[in-house]
Amino acid sequence: MIATHYVRAVRLNRDAVPSFKEYPFSLPAIRHLESLELNPHVTFIAGENGSGKSTLLEAIAVAWGLNQEGGSRNFYFETRASHSELKRFITLVKGARRPLDSFFFRAESYFNVATEIERRDAEGVGGRIIDYYGGRSLHEQSHGESFMALLFNRFVGEGLYILDEPEAALSPQRQLSVLTPIDYYQTEHYQVTHDFLVNPQRMLDRLLDSAPKRPERKIVKPRVKRSGEKSNG
Repeated sequence: MIATHYVRAVRLNRDAVPSFKEYPFSLPAIRHLESLELNPHVTFIAGENGSGKSTLLEAIAVAWGLNQEGGSRNFYFETRASHSELKRFITLVKGARRPLDSFFFRAESYFNVATEIERRDAEGVGGRIIDYYGGRSLHEQSHGESFMALLFNRFVGEGLYILDEPEAALSPQRQLSVLTPIDYYQTEHYQVTHDFLVNPQRMLDRLLDSAPKRPERKIVKPRVKRSGEKSNG
């Protein structure tokens, strides 16, 4: 069976890492990374602050040829050289298919992307870039509205989309609306959550059955010596 992934896995070339005590290799998400298998529909990466999620996503995006601050392969600019060297130590295992589109969204630098779009459009070279985002300045919209403009206008489908903290500007209701176009209902995350909500006891029993069994300890009750009873020996 031919894999439908654009990227099947991300592998860390551990033998080439100079030291796991130095940044970015000291980050938990990187220090323990060997091979990260990706779901053909959508993969969620979750973890505590400072665990290395954004660093890993940035490395994947840059290794794919996307701009480190956000954007596509044909939209390169640099506000500040801040990306890590991790991209030189990872390998993207590509599938047989090639995406028609690709984009890296980074919540913390999306403002810079919007500014660069306005700068290029003001120069008047080529077509208006903002038209691919709905035609309205991203700076004239709220953070949440500008992200929705990106999602429903710029993302054309059949693409590799790497999103770093896309939920940052979205209300819970908007987050649910975002899940529809990325086929969330086919993901393992949805299926496990759905099964738990439908029958939580069955899921708990399954988890408990799969947990390692602890050996039973035999409890020896101390024998109380009765009055007048002779002791042995």
